[in-house]
Amino acid sequence: MADDPVEDVADPEAKGSSGTGRRITFWIGIGLILGGLGLLGYVAWQFWGTNWVAKKHQRELTSQIQQEWTTGKGCDKFCPKGATIALIRIPKFGPQYVVPLLEGTDKATVLDKGAFGHFTNTAQAGQVGNFALAAHRVTHGEPLRHMPDLRPGDKVIVETRRATFTYVLDTNPNQLVIPFTGVWVLDPLPHNPNPGGPEPAQEPGQRLITLTTCSEIFHTDNRMIAFGHLVGVQKKTVTTATPSTT
Repeated sequence: MADDPVEDVADPEAKGSSGTGRRITFWIGIGLILGGLGLLGYVAWQFWGTNWVAKKHQRELTSQIQQEWTTGKGCDKFCPKGATIALIRIPKFGPQYVVPLLEGTDKATVLDKGAFGHFTNTAQAGQVGNFALAAHRVTHGEPLRHMPDLRPGDKVIVETRRATFTYVLDTNPNQLVIPFTGVWVLDPLPHNPNPGGPEPAQEPGQRLITLTTCSEIFHTDNRMIAFGHLVGVQKKTVTTATPSTT
C-alpha cells in the first residue's frame, strides 16, 4: 500500500510567533528612529534655536534700557535680580557687539537670555573691588564664544546710566581655567592659590573686572577666567525723569 502524501502545513503557533516578532522589531525600529530625530531636534534647538531666541532678547533688552536712560529711568543702585544695569561692549569682538548686563547670574532668568550676569555680591561697575561677570560661551546667545581670542590690553567697555567705564584686560583667559568651585576669582582682590598662576596685581584698592565663562565649547564644569582693571571713566549727563502731572 502506497504511503499517503504528506502535506507541508506550517505550524499556526510558529507563524503567529514569527509575525509578533516582526511587529516588535518594527516598532522598536520606529522608536529608535523617533528617538534619534528627537535627539537631533534637541541638539539643533540648543545650538541654533536658543541662540535665535537669546539674540532677540539681547536686542529687546538693549533697546529698552537705552530708551529708559533717555527718559531718566533705569536702575542705579540696589537693582533687583534680573534688572538690566549696563551694556557691555568688547571692541575685539567687532563694532556691532553690544550685550546687556543683568543683575544676578541665574541661568534661566539672566544667562539664558543671552546676557551677561553680574555676581551680586561683587563690586558695581567702577567701584573699588572686583566687578565680576559671567556669560555663556555656547548656546543662548554665546556672548563669550570668542573669549579665548582675548589678550592682555583688550578693552571691556561698560556703559551704565551715569557713566561709561573702560577696563583693560591684564591676563590671557587661556592661561587660567579653574573648576566651578574656584570662587576665589570673585574675591575683592583675587589671589591665585597656585603659586605663579595668573592673578590681578596684588595691590589693595584696585577697581577690577573679572570675566568668567565655560572653558570648553561643549558642557564642562570648568571655567575660563580673565582679569582686568579700570583705566577710564566718562561721566554722562543724566536725564532726570519728569514727574507726571496727571
